[in-house]
Amino acid sequence: MTIVEERQYRALKGWLPLVIIVGLLAFGVFAFLAKVAVAGILAIFAASIGCAGFMAIAPNDARALLLFGDYKGSVVESGFYWVNPFFSKKKITLRVRNFETGSVNTPQKKNSSGTVEQEKSRTSGRPSKVNDRDGNPIEISAVVVWKVVDTAEALFEVDDFEDYVAVQSEAALRNLASRYAYDGGDDEESLRGNTTKVGDELRKDIQERLGRAGVEVIEARISHLAYAPEIAAAMLQRQQAQAVVAARTKIVEGAVGMVEMALAQLKADGIVDLDDERKAAMVSNLLVVLCSDRHTQPVVNTGTLYN
Repeated sequence: MTIVEERQYRALKGWLPLVIIVGLLAFGVFAFLAKVAVAGILAIFAASIGCAGFMAIAPNDARALLLFGDYKGSVVESGFYWVNPFFSKKKITLRVRNFETGSVNTPQKKNSSGTVEQEKSRTSGRPSKVNDRDGNPIEISAVVVWKVVDTAEALFEVDDFEDYVAVQSEAALRNLASRYAYDGGDDEESLRGNTTKVGDELRKDIQERLGRAGVEVIEARISHLAYAPEIAAAMLQRQQAQAVVAARTKIVEGAVGMVEMALAQLKADGIVDLDDERKAAMVSNLLVVLCSDRHTQPVVNTGTLYN
């Protein structure tokens, strides 16, 4: 299969042809006035055909030129140009674009006479429902930023490059979501915990799929991530339980360290010499005070050391 690659076409600046065509029109009018009808008709006819060769290209726009179906090249620099009047000029924008996965394209509609009745449009994105690596149903969507970098590939290698980008981005996102868990541990990569890396990997996956479309993916990032509604409540309870366990673990670790420090300090300063039983009682009391989620009520001992 032959791959059509972009070629730069050196178009003629349009100002000199504009002067020539205006001169032909003036000559045609003069010829009619001078009753040289044949010369006037030929001059006006030639000027009319020549006008079809003008084109004005705005910044970040391009024109792909075809002569009876044969690709001749692309003009990607902005300016006022004149080319062969028989060239077909396909307009394509090189501007940066973005879209959200899950959106739906509405194609352009024309009537029998070729008049556009409905312009091409795109709906807002809706999250895709997929299963993560652990099989949990999640809702996910991404924003993809892209632009055309090869006009020939974009126009001639795929049917509709905008729709192609949308479909392939959706497929890459679904494939990526199935390789990661929604949420993982401290040393485990996940969709929620490694958004930057996941976005970079998503961009690379989409770019690999768009290699034949003449498109460069500038950025891809997760815009929506959540558990599916049917399991959201249960997963929220699990996350809350995990957070409570993690917090209590940190509290216990800190409390044990404070008890060790207190016993060592008492022994080092020679304040009091406690036997094993009293040490155990002191450790128990300190842990109750430090680990409790409520304020403790102290009891003051007014007797002797052992009473």
